[in-house]
Amino acid sequence: MFVIHNPTAGRRNAGKLWAVLDCLMDHGVSVRVLETRSGGHATELARYASRSGADVIVAAGGDGTIAETVAGMTGSAARLGIIPLGTANVLAHEFGLPSDSKALAVALTSAESVTLWPGLIQRADWMRLFVQMVGVGFDAHVVDHIDPGVKRCLGRGAYVLQTLRELSRYSFPSLRVSVDGTDYHAAGVIVSKGRFYGGPYLVAPDALPVEPGFSVLLFENGGAFSALRAGLLLPFGKMPHLSGLRSLRASCVEITAPEDLPVQADGDSVETLPVSIRDAPEPVRLVVGAGSDIPAAFTLSPLPAEHARYQENGKMPGP
Repeated sequence: MFVIHNPTAGRRNAGKLWAVLDCLMDHGVSVRVLETRSGGHATELARYASRSGADVIVAAGGDGTIAETVAGMTGSAARLGIIPLGTANVLAHEFGLPSDSKALAVALTSAESVTLWPGLIQRADWMRLFVQMVGVGFDAHVVDHIDPGVKRCLGRGAYVLQTLRELSRYSFPSLRVSVDGTDYHAAGVIVSKGRFYGGPYLVAPDALPVEPGFSVLLFENGGAFSALRAGLLLPFGKMPHLSGLRSLRASCVEITAPEDLPVQADGDSVETLPVSIRDAPEPVRLVVGAGSDIPAAFTLSPLPAEHARYQENGKMPGP
């Protein structure tokens, strides 16, 4: 098992990482830790792990680290594991992964897995894979202006603080959003593979990360009041009922604007408009435990017995 660790994302949760690794190694699981040094390095390390014949490649970090890891292992036989160490850990919430260190270690040795179908965001000669969502508008503006040091110290609180700072600064320009060839105009857009945003907060109930396609949320009302109202509804799971929110399903999305507005993917500021969004060519398999709170639509698939480590009565497998 290869573990790709982002020390920046995991700094506030280093104890959790080592608790999981200690549990794995105490029960005879061979673990090799590879530490990222810069943005994009997780992709290179995942390619190395894939070429080395890894059965499981674990992304230990936030959703951005997971996306980079998936980009490096796509097309290989390796399965993806997750040790969620980031600020929001949206993908871990999406698949109901346990937070307890021992339970997480058990999950990482499970034979059971689910499909995870990533998306691709592109412009000109640039491309990036994402696993959860892409945002353009006020949320991307906040992500683009957040101070990394404050984020490390305050976690999610840094986003709340930056949101309040930017409400009076952002002009809410109009975006042109082409959804499977039909044009719409909106003040903001979220293109989501999953149901949640910013943590365990429901925004797209119809999203299915196990299948191709996206849920597209168009925020048709601009202005500070609408943005503040959306932020207040988010923690209570009421975002889908926001006035002026249009929800669509799509396989191809293109976003343009008169300005080079920032774009965020999986919580990281990645590029500026224009961008196009499509499904990745193929999915990966995400390792989950039998005790994970997997939605019924996310079908579990066991590996063939000769390639799997099985759990026995909820205990860690031996050597």
